[in-house]
Amino acid sequence: MNKAIFLDRDGVINDDEGRYYVFRKEDFKLTPQLGEQLKVLQDKGYLLIVITNQGGVARGEYTLAEVEMLNGELRKYLQAFGVKLAEVYACPHHTDYGKCLCRKPQPLMIQKAMARFNVDPAQSYFVGDRDSDMQTAGAAGVTGILVERNAGLKGIAALVK
Repeated sequence: MNKAIFLDRDGVINDDEGRYYVFRKEDFKLTPQLGEQLKVLQDKGYLLIVITNQGGVARGEYTLAEVEMLNGELRKYLQAFGVKLAEVYACPHHTDYGKCLCRKPQPLMIQKAMARFNVDPAQSYFVGDRDSDMQTAGAAGVTGILVERNAGLKGIAALVK
C-alpha cells in the first residue's frame, strides 16, 4: 500500500490573506518554501494529494475552470522542484445550497483518493489549518497535523515517519 500526505489548499498551500475565496492568479500566493518542503515529503515516499473545499463555485463567486487554472499554476510551480501532485480533489459545493457528501469535514474526498491510489490510512496524514480539517482527518482515519494558517509546511517532514 502507498502512504500519502493530504493537503488543504487555502491557508496551507497558498496564503489566503483573510480573503473569503482565492480564485484569481494574482491573489494565489504560495506559502513559504512550499516547493522545497513538498519535495522532502515526496522524497520520503509520500504521494501528495490536495483536498480542498471550493464553495465559491456554488455561490457563483468563481468557476470550476478558475479553480482548475490555479491548480495548473500550482502544478507548474512544483515541477521546478521535481514535485508531482498525485491529484487535486475539490468540492465545489457550499452548505448554503444544500448538503453534499464531499465537502470537508466529510471524508469522501480523502476516501476516494485512498481507494484510487491504494493508500494506507495508518501511514498517512492530512495537513490543514482549521479544526474542520482535523475533523476530516479523523473521519478518514488518517493522522491530522494542524498548522498555522499561511505559515507553510516547515517542520512537517519531521512529524511524519
